[in-house]
This record gives sequence, structure tokens and C-alpha cells, in this order.
Amino acid sequence: MTSDIQPGDAEASIPSVTARVHKFALGAPAASAFFLGDTLAVVGTEEAVTLIRGLDQTERIEVAFGAILCAASDGKRLLTGGDDGKVTAIDASGTATTIATDAKRRWIDNVALHPEGAVAWSAGKTAFVRTPKGEEKSFDVPSTVGGLAFAPKGLRLAIAHYNGVTLWFPNMAAKPDVLEWAGSHLGVMFSADNRFLITAMHEPALHGWRLSDGQHMRMTGYPGRVRSMAWTVGGKGLATSGADAVIIWPFATKDGPMGKQPAMLAPLQARVTAVACDANAEVLACGYSNGVVMMVRIGDGAEILVRGEGSPVAAVAWAADGETLAYACEDGEVGVLPL
Repeated sequence: MTSDIQPGDAEASIPSVTARVHKFALGAPAASAFFLGDTLAVVGTEEAVTLIRGLDQTERIEVAFGAILCAASDGKRLLTGGDDGKVTAIDASGTATTIATDAKRRWIDNVALHPEGAVAWSAGKTAFVRTPKGEEKSFDVPSTVGGLAFAPKGLRLAIAHYNGVTLWFPNMAAKPDVLEWAGSHLGVMFSADNRFLITAMHEPALHGWRLSDGQHMRMTGYPGRVRSMAWTVGGKGLATSGADAVIIWPFATKDGPMGKQPAMLAPLQARVTAVACDANAEVLACGYSNGVVMMVRIGDGAEILVRGEGSPVAAVAWAADGETLAYACEDGEVGVLPL
């Protein structure tokens, strides 16, 4: 996978909405960002989550005594895990609830939320699930857990680890399924239609499986590790970071990206660090290592500049209705763009 598109000067050559962005300064580095309804939740690298309501109200919520190592959201709740061994849930009102504290005070490396209320987290080689009724179950995998994701239907948890992914049904006694592929598997996600499972690997590559038959899908050629992935509207494509353009792998057919070339959008002389897709339209947002943030129309690659060069972009996020876009940067700058 290589691009022969020549990068251009984004700030000089494309339409800009930078003047419409409302900026906030957290005063501390940001790691990720999620919308909880109309409220933007920006997760810091240490101790706190900042809630931004509207365009003028912020609230700092303490969630960890030390580093925040992971975060996930279902659009209603935000779940965080820290090196203090605590798993914390936050809602849009700012109410923070301690979900669990690891008995050995191990680091909480990964968290996940199920659409029907279950939560999952991992510490070391152990993955935990707590159901909405408060029942807690655990499962040990062969090596340190690299990523967690719930399937879109049914209570099934994907646990990424070295040499593959374990698919565990916490409410069933059946032996878990294991999808094998050599290497260290980190971030993991299901497609919305439950047909595919994708992992971001420690090496600069993605790996996937077609769940109906276990068919492998190799997605290679990245110059750097893929740290951000997002499904385009309708699950037709998987947008990813890790290159000097947004790489979108096609998943509209039963074979997914097998035998197909990815699309490459918004090339710059900088690495893409974060991607997010509008759930309602063929539009994505992307952030880069040089601080640039852009909106991109997937169909024709048309670009709109949201932020010029600056601190590297840690995260981009869309509100569920597609009416607001936000970004968060490594120096703590946050931008909110009403559309």
C-alpha cells in the first residue's frame, strides 16, 4: 500500500472553517474524546476527564489517582481504567461511579461497553465482564490482554492477545473460540453487522477474520502502527490512521478487503493520528501529527480544514447526530465545531 498522490499545503489550498471552531485549553494533555449525547468528554492522560457542555461550560471530573490508561464509550457512558486499578464510569451529568477495583491493584489496560449495559475490563492476562445485574465473571488468556470489544449482538467478548483473539461467551460454559494469527494483537473491533473482526497489530498492519468461516484478511503496507480505526457510515469501509493519508479498506462485500486496494484520502506530509466517521453521512474527520484537523467527504475526497498546524492531534469525535465535531490535542487544546 503506497500512495503516489503528492501532498499539498492543506492550509493554503482547501476551504477552511477554522474561524468557527470554539477552543478550550485543558491545561493538561488529552488522550481521547467522546460525545455523551450533547456533552463532550475529553479524557486526559492523567487523573481527570473534562466535560464540555455547549460552548462555554466545562467541568473537571477526577477518575483516577495517576495515569488513565484506557477509555471507551457507548454514547451514553464513558468508561475509564487507570494504573490505580480502578474502573470508573461517567455519565453526561458528571456522575462518576467506581465499577471495580482490581484486588491486586493491577493496571487496567483495556475497557469496553456493551450496548445493553454490560462492561468489560482487563488487568494483565485476565478479562472481566460485569453484567447489568452485577454478576461478574473472568477469563484468563495466554498472554497480556491487548484489546477488548463486545460483539454488536449477544454477550460475546473479543479478547485480543499475543497470537490471536479469543471469543468468549461469559454466560455460556462452552469453550471459547480462538482466532489464531502470529503476532501481538492490540486494538480489536467487530463490524456493526457482526460479519468481520479486525485487530490492529503491534507491527504496522491490521489483521481480520470473516467470522462465518474464519477466513483471514491481511491489511499491510502501513509505515506506522494503526492506533485509530473507525467504520464509515453503514459499515462499508474501515478508516484507519498510521499513514500519511487516511486509509479506507472496503468491507461492502462478503469478502471484505480481500483482493482489493484501499482508498487513500487527505494526503499530507504528516502521519494521520486519529480518525472518526460521521454515523449519518459519508464524511470523516481526521487529525495529524502536525496538528492539522480536516473533514473529508469520502465519495470524492473533498476536504475542509478545521485546524491548522499545531500540537499533534490525539482524538477526533462526532456527536451522534453529526451536528458537532470535536478534536483534542496532546497539549490540551480542544476544539468544538458546530455544523
